[in-house]
Amino acid sequence: MKQYKIWTLLTVSFAWLLLTINVTAGNLPEFTELVSDNAAAVVNISTTMKNDNKREMPQLPPGIEIPEGTPFDELFKHFFDAPNQNPAPYEAHSLGSGFVLSSDGYILTNYHVIKDADEIIVRFSDRNELEAKVLGSDERSDVALLKVEATGLPAVKLGDSTNLKVGEWVLAIGSPFGFDHSATAGIVSALGRSLPSDSYVPFIQTDVAINPGNSGGPLFNLDGEVVGINSQIYSRTGGFMGLSFAIPMDVVMNVVDQIKAQGFVSRGWLGVVIQDVTGELAESFGLNKPQGALISKVLPDSPAAKAGFEAGDVILKFDGKKVPSSSDLPPIVGRTTIGKTIPVEVMRNNNRKTMNVIIEQLPDDKDITKTNANRGRLVDERLAIEVADLDEKQREQYAIAEGGALVANIKQGPASASGMRPGDVIMSIDNQKIKNAKQFLDIAKELPVNKAIPVLVQRGEGAIFLAIKIEQKD
Repeated sequence: MKQYKIWTLLTVSFAWLLLTINVTAGNLPEFTELVSDNAAAVVNISTTMKNDNKREMPQLPPGIEIPEGTPFDELFKHFFDAPNQNPAPYEAHSLGSGFVLSSDGYILTNYHVIKDADEIIVRFSDRNELEAKVLGSDERSDVALLKVEATGLPAVKLGDSTNLKVGEWVLAIGSPFGFDHSATAGIVSALGRSLPSDSYVPFIQTDVAINPGNSGGPLFNLDGEVVGINSQIYSRTGGFMGLSFAIPMDVVMNVVDQIKAQGFVSRGWLGVVIQDVTGELAESFGLNKPQGALISKVLPDSPAAKAGFEAGDVILKFDGKKVPSSSDLPPIVGRTTIGKTIPVEVMRNNNRKTMNVIIEQLPDDKDITKTNANRGRLVDERLAIEVADLDEKQREQYAIAEGGALVANIKQGPASASGMRPGDVIMSIDNQKIKNAKQFLDIAKELPVNKAIPVLVQRGEGAIFLAIKIEQKD
C-alpha cells in the first residue's frame, strides 16, 4: 500500500511537471505558419554597378617623385605614371532583400541597397528572376520603390507600426550574406529611436538578428503584418551585436504615396537647430522637468525666423502633439504638409506662448560655415574664462553678422564645468544677447550664485545651449 502511494505521488508529480512545461511552451510564439505564409513575398535583390573605364587616373602632386628601385616603384608607376591608360571595365555587385508590396509588381527595399545601381535583379522564392526599375527613392528615409513587370505576385499584408509595443515579438525574413529566405526572431527593444544620420526616421529598435544582406527585408508582427523595413545595425565588428533598426511602415508608406503621386519626396522644414533639455537647463528655463526641444539656433530666412522663433525657445508642442525630447520633433515636422500653418507651443522667458508658423519644404543643403578658434583678451575670474571680440574675418568664418564673444581660453571653473570649450562663440547668457566681449564680462559679473544660467554658444556647424552655475564659496 505504501509503495502504491509513492508511485501515485510520482505519477502526479510527473504529470504536473509535463503540464507546467506545456503551459510554459504555450506562452512562446509559433513562427512556422507566419514564415510559410509570407516567405514567397520576400525577395532577394542583387545589383550591378558598371564602371565605364572613363575615370581619369590621379597624378602625383608637383615635385613628388618615387625613386626607382623602391618596393613601391612599380605600384606607383601603375597608378600614376600612365595618364593615357585607363583601368579595364569592371562590375561591382551587391546583395540585399526586399518584399512585394502589391501583386502588380511594386517592391520595397532600402535606398542604400540599390544606390548607384545600373542593373537591379529581383529573385523570387521560386528562383524566377525579373529585372526591376526604380520608380523613386528617398535617401533620408532609406526607402526605395521598385517595379517589375509581373502580375499575380504574392504580396505581404501591411500593419500599423504606430501600434507596436516594446517587448512585442517580431520576425525578419531576408538574405543575410546571400542565404535566401532566412528567418530570425526577437522582440521590439525600443521605439522612436533617433540615429545621428537619420533624424527624420523614428526607428524601431529590435534584437532580431540582422546581418549584411538583410537590408530592405520586412519586419513582421505575430499577425503576419509588415510593420517595418530592416535597415541598419549597430556593430563594432560588421556583424550582428543585438541592436537592429527598422524603418516604421507609417514612414515608409508616406514615402511610397509621395513617390506614386509626384515622383519625389518632400518634407516639412522648420529651420532650427535643436538640442535636448537637461535637468539643469530645465531649471534655468523655468520648466518643472526636462522636456521639449530647445532651440539653439534659428536659421536665416527659415520658416522659424519668419514666425519669430528665437534661440532659447523650448518647443513643447507641435501641431497639438507633445514633444517629449528633441529627437521627437524632426519626424513630426518632416511629415507636416508643405504650406500648412501650424500652432507651436513654446516656453520663452518662463512663460508659455503659442506661435504660428507656415511650414516650408526641406531644402537639399543647409550647410553652416565651419570655423576655427582664435585667441582672446579679456578675462573673467569667476567663470575662469578668457574672451575676445570677433574681427571681420572671424565673423565671415563664423557667419555671425553682429554680436558674440569668442571663447579664447578656459581654465578649471564654472565655464569648463558647463561644457564650454575654446573656440565657442557666446551668443547669449541668462537670456541676454551678447554684443561684444566687454558686455559679456559686465553681465557675467552680476550672475547669481547657486543657480543654473542658460548660455547659448555657437560651436562648429551649429549652436548649443549650456547650463552654467557659479557655486557659492564658503
